[in-house]
Amino acid sequence: MGVARLALAVLAAGAVVTLLVIGGRALFGSFGATPPERERASAVTPGPAAETTARVPTVHIECVADTCPIVTVRVPGGDVLQYREMSRGEEVSYYEPELDVVLSDAGTVRVTENGKPREQGKAGAREAFTAKASGA
Repeated sequence: MGVARLALAVLAAGAVVTLLVIGGRALFGSFGATPPERERASAVTPGPAAETTARVPTVHIECVADTCPIVTVRVPGGDVLQYREMSRGEEVSYYEPELDVVLSDAGTVRVTENGKPREQGKAGAREAFTAKASGA
């Protein structure tokens, strides 16, 4: 009976190690994955030839500081699309017909509304505005 118990213990230990390896690989593999909100929000900047057929985002936000404090974008009365800090060079675009935008520090981001640049806010100043898609 001792050999059977030893075999079961070795088999159970092997199963635990296998599960740990699979779980660890899945966890480390997820670090490089793009979050679903960014997949939906991010847009590739089109080249000159594609500009005539490409949709223009309702709001495009680019972080121009090392860290841009909380940037909030939401559909009025609906989903929160973004509520987080951004880092230098990070850009997001949203195409919803109407959006509420709150910038914790308006001087740290560059905002384009319907393809037209908004005046950059003052450093440290909070700014909130509603953007409506052109034609909406």
